[in-house]
Order: sequence, then C-alpha cells, then structure tokens
Amino acid sequence: MAEAAAALPAASAKVVDVSGLVLGRASSLIAQRLLAGEQIVVVNAEKCVVTGPRASVIAHYTAARARGSVRSGPHFPRYPDRIFRRTVRGMLPHLKTRGKEAYDRLEVFMGVPAEYRSTPSEVLDIAKAPATLRTAITLGEVSKLLGARV
Repeated sequence: MAEAAAALPAASAKVVDVSGLVLGRASSLIAQRLLAGEQIVVVNAEKCVVTGPRASVIAHYTAARARGSVRSGPHFPRYPDRIFRRTVRGMLPHLKTRGKEAYDRLEVFMGVPAEYRSTPSEVLDIAKAPATLRTAITLGEVSKLLGARV
C-alpha cells in the first residue's frame, strides 16, 4: 500500500502549514485525517510550538533522546520534521496495517519545498497557539538544543 500512496499525484495531497500551531493539537487532527484516508503534506514543521515551561520541554525531549541504547533503541529523532512525524505516529495504531498505511500517507517538511509553494495550504485554526501563551518553544529551537544542524 505504501507504493500506492507514493504513486498518488501531489495535487491530491492536502498541504497543511503548521506554523504557530500547538504540536499535540495539530498532530491529533492530522492523525484523524490520515486514518480517514487523506494524504497529508505538512510544511514548516520547525515553526510548530510546544507548550509548557521551556526547561521542562527541553528536559522531556533530552530524556527521550537519551533513553535506550544506540544499538537497540528506541531511536528518538533530533530534527523538527522527524519529531513531528514521530508525534503523529504516537497517535496512530502504527503497529497495525491500517496505522502503517495511514503513516505512509504523511509527509513532513521543514520549510516549504518548491513543489508545494504554488499549492494553497490549510491552517488548522482549532490548533492555533493562543495569543496569551507565554511559555512555549518552537520545534526548531528544541532541535537545535538536541544537536540538530537546522
């Protein structure tokens, strides 16, 4: 089924811009749409917001990276596009066929690739970070602190 999802034209994919959206809220909405059969392309993953005190967010992601071993895992990503993808994976039944097929329909990018610049992108208004939010950090900042060369 992964080949069939990859064979779909880019025009049938929905482009979602996650700039300024809360990571968990956006991920859950995207996971629901993937399970419904949509093909989704996420752009600007590095501008997605993780809420909470900066120190505790950094501690959470640092602990996730340090967990396990190099040989056996779990292998937690450093880059914002991969962190976003991994977050969506946690909201899918990724060990079952239905979840694997849904996960294969997801593409995540840092920035906006040239092939999707002309495509109108959706913004998930329900997942926007509130304007009064004071404690938040972007995925790009988290990635830099994890050692990614963003």
